[in-house]
Amino acid sequence: MHAHNPDPDPKNTPGLEPGGGVPPGETPPAEASTSSGAGPYRPLKRGWGNGPLVAICVVAVLGAAFFLAYAIVLVTR
Repeated sequence: MHAHNPDPDPKNTPGLEPGGGVPPGETPPAEASTSSGAGPYRPLKRGWGNGPLVAICVVAVLGAAFFLAYAIVLVTR
């Protein structure tokens, strides 16, 4: 079995001009003319809702109170 060289010989490569250049129109454009961009930047009109923010704060305060009470019980024993 004979392996092929991934780099072809420039003398035999179609589409190359003498000296290694490529003639115009031989290669595709660098990027598509139609982009899939997201459009212009629009800042958010609203942030977090009040309900989820209050719920997170209540859970954090209850967690901190639990661990504070647990530490007080351990110290007083």
